[in-house]
Amino acid sequence: MLKHRLLFGTLMTILFTTIVIIDGWLDGSLAKAAPDKPVQGKLLCILIALLVVPAQIELSKLAAAKNLKVFLPVAITGSILLATWRFWQQFVGFRPEIYLLFVSVFVLLVLMLHQYASHGTGGILANCGVSCFSIAYLGLLSSFCLTMRIEIGLWPLLMFVFVIKCSDIGAYTVGTLYGKRKFSPLISPSKSWEGMGGACAAAVIVAVGFGRGCDIMTWPQAVVFGLCFAFLGQMGDLAESMMKRDAEQKDSANKVPGFGGVLDIIDSILIAAPFAYLFFMWCS
Repeated sequence: MLKHRLLFGTLMTILFTTIVIIDGWLDGSLAKAAPDKPVQGKLLCILIALLVVPAQIELSKLAAAKNLKVFLPVAITGSILLATWRFWQQFVGFRPEIYLLFVSVFVLLVLMLHQYASHGTGGILANCGVSCFSIAYLGLLSSFCLTMRIEIGLWPLLMFVFVIKCSDIGAYTVGTLYGKRKFSPLISPSKSWEGMGGACAAAVIVAVGFGRGCDIMTWPQAVVFGLCFAFLGQMGDLAESMMKRDAEQKDSANKVPGFGGVLDIIDSILIAAPFAYLFFMWCS
């Protein structure tokens, strides 16, 4: 299990990094010497949209275990519209709050119509409620990754993702080898304080390396960043663990050896992304 997690975690990190760097090369944001093109983040926008689909399907299966119905066509469409709003703003200079408000109202109305057409009035609060939750969880939270990429830059986004995923690997490795004191026994019995220590150590090392190597922030800021996002990444993982525990499922799926499903891979990034955006804005 540990070797699968390390192997596939490394391969996915390399793949993600390659996509983001090619994306930056295409739009001129890879190096300061090259002029930036008007439209940024094409490949990342496509990647996020593609990841939303299996993640929504996995979340809908967790909901189905509790007799809740996620209306997938509407949920997937709404999630993609929210997740990619910052990309489309580059073409049409709309105000973000107007776009988000319009999409939210439109999605809510379509959800209610879908509920009435397929299930009548039975379970409207439960079904529309869980569908709205899935759209906010996967769409709104992931939008901060694309916003970071376009507004702050390619290297800060890579720093954020590397810190989160390396802290995940650090927590899993140290926790598996040395974990004794349970961190959250009711939600995730496998997590330990030793694992949290491993997460913090890995996150700080990566944050300082990125922060100074790419001239993103000072080393004290990088240390704070690493500690904060080691913790936030684990909180994101616990948030999804709560859903899986409620649905009595070990993993959201079994697509990726050592991880589970797409939702198990991106859960720590989702919760932390808004805070990373704020942190980078503060540093700038």
